[in-house]
Amino acid sequence: MLCQVEQADVRSDTNAPAPKPLNVNFREYDNAASVCQAALASEIALAITYNGLSQAVMMVSPGNLEDFIRGFSVSNDIVADQSEIYDLRLTHFDQAVQADVQISSRAFWALKNHRRQMAGTSGCGLCGVEALEQALPKLDILDPVPLPPAEHFIDIRNRIEQAQQMARSSGALHAALYFDSEGNALICREDIGRHNALDKLIGALQHAGIDSRCGFTVVTSRCSLELIHKAVRARLGTLVSLSAPTALTVQWAIKHRLNLIHVPHRNAPRIYSPA
Repeated sequence: MLCQVEQADVRSDTNAPAPKPLNVNFREYDNAASVCQAALASEIALAITYNGLSQAVMMVSPGNLEDFIRGFSVSNDIVADQSEIYDLRLTHFDQAVQADVQISSRAFWALKNHRRQMAGTSGCGLCGVEALEQALPKLDILDPVPLPPAEHFIDIRNRIEQAQQMARSSGALHAALYFDSEGNALICREDIGRHNALDKLIGALQHAGIDSRCGFTVVTSRCSLELIHKAVRARLGTLVSLSAPTALTVQWAIKHRLNLIHVPHRNAPRIYSPA
């Protein structure tokens, strides 16, 4: 677990603005000897408790957290309005924040009653996870694999678009694809949820008995931390994203020896891990 409780820090400013983007090193495929830097957004795991009852853990940008918690509380029908929020305190850890929210007795009773009736959640990300330990889990370190050859990324965006048969008809779909050791798009799975698309691909690879470490996996969505978790657990070896990763995502990929590559629209592919 990367959330260190002993580093807890209670701060008075519960609505501080987001910090500046972090500069993270990367190498380009067409100039691997030169180390460049890109400004990447930050993210943290935010755990929210109401009157001591754990409600949700989700990945968020670390700014204006009080605004987010108040808005989350209203939009998810936990409180009727702001008058039912009596107090809000934030405790900062290494890569996480715990929000302890005190709400009215009426709202708390309704929340407990609703939780008893819920069978699950259809939310995205890590919403509904009830502990920071689950949001920032301990994962096995992968055995490193070689980076894919640079020529496998030639015209890759167009090849991905051709493989997305459902998205060409309807749009509004994420995709996860597996490219084999020759750089061919072997399997494509699509879904309205980016996590679902990757889960479908992982299932297809395992059902077919394919060693995913021989090729590389591409996700068309933002490369969120939970996708890194899934990739490491499935021992994918190389994860390629069409959208820039966050600084925390890069940190986790490096730590767990997962190759992480970003393919920008116009520039050469960027290697964030290995560093």
